[in-house]
Amino acid sequence: MVNVNLDKLNETLENFSGASVLVIGDIMMDEYIWGKVSRISPEAPVPVVNVTKETLLLGGAANVVNNIRSLGGKAYLAGVVGPDDMGRKLISELRSKGIDADGVIVEHDRPTTVKTRIVAHSQQMVRYDRESKGLIAPDSTQKIISYLISILDAIDAVIISDYSKGVISGQLLKEVLKAAGGKTIVVDPKMGNFPFYTGITAMTPNHHEAAEGAGITISNENDVITAGRILLEKLKCKSILITRGEEGMSLFEANGDVTHIPTVAKEVYDVTGAGDTVISAFTLALAAGAGFKEAAYLSNYAAGIVVGKVGTAAVTADELREVIKES
Repeated sequence: MVNVNLDKLNETLENFSGASVLVIGDIMMDEYIWGKVSRISPEAPVPVVNVTKETLLLGGAANVVNNIRSLGGKAYLAGVVGPDDMGRKLISELRSKGIDADGVIVEHDRPTTVKTRIVAHSQQMVRYDRESKGLIAPDSTQKIISYLISILDAIDAVIISDYSKGVISGQLLKEVLKAAGGKTIVVDPKMGNFPFYTGITAMTPNHHEAAEGAGITISNENDVITAGRILLEKLKCKSILITRGEEGMSLFEANGDVTHIPTVAKEVYDVTGAGDTVISAFTLALAAGAGFKEAAYLSNYAAGIVVGKVGTAAVTADELREVIKES
């Protein structure tokens, strides 16, 4: 671990408003059904949930742009939704938050991805998904690339938010790297897709994804170091930020630096969307002129805030300032 300059972190926060990030990836809607349990069903040994409210929140790549916007950055989104009511609600919600959704493509033969969670007494009881995991149409891929090219001069960085729902493919990554190779490109990876990511700027895998991508088993800190160095070499990138849950984060840089950052989370209520928050803060910080270490520390603070909230949530710049002040 190294000491980080808190003045530099605050300076980066001030620069968030001047940074712009395009997020390309799997767009979802997170539906929450909230309620209380007071009895077991007479029909089966399952709890009966008395519903008290229902909420819809931006999820997946849409949650990433929501975090960028919440932190004060300019956000653009590219991906696909279905020709359904949930897709229309999602686009409307994006625009109401000031997020550019012109890159959201409507595919007529697939549904909008929706993850529905039933939560009682602040505990998630069950989740069910409505989705299509097949690759998006080649025409949709080309529309996403055309959108990227059209806004290239307006953006400072690109995030690839890969949830393995069909948007991210080898062809798409190849064309993104060709069109935006001079920009900062950061990937939130998915197992199985690591061969696509060669040539990116940085990656933010969790320790399970890092182990799979490196082809090793991680059981201690030495294994984490080995995995980070393998990924740097394999992907020819500048940095790898491995998130490790209660163990914090480990940052690996191409110059050989390894930085272990302890978690700052006080209480963990819900890890839903924590990876989205990490890549949002990390990439926005890079776009705002921070180095990899400063960006990693800011993303660690952001993650510590978001896991203390129930449900898919975003972090604000003011919340980050407060946490930095406390530190």
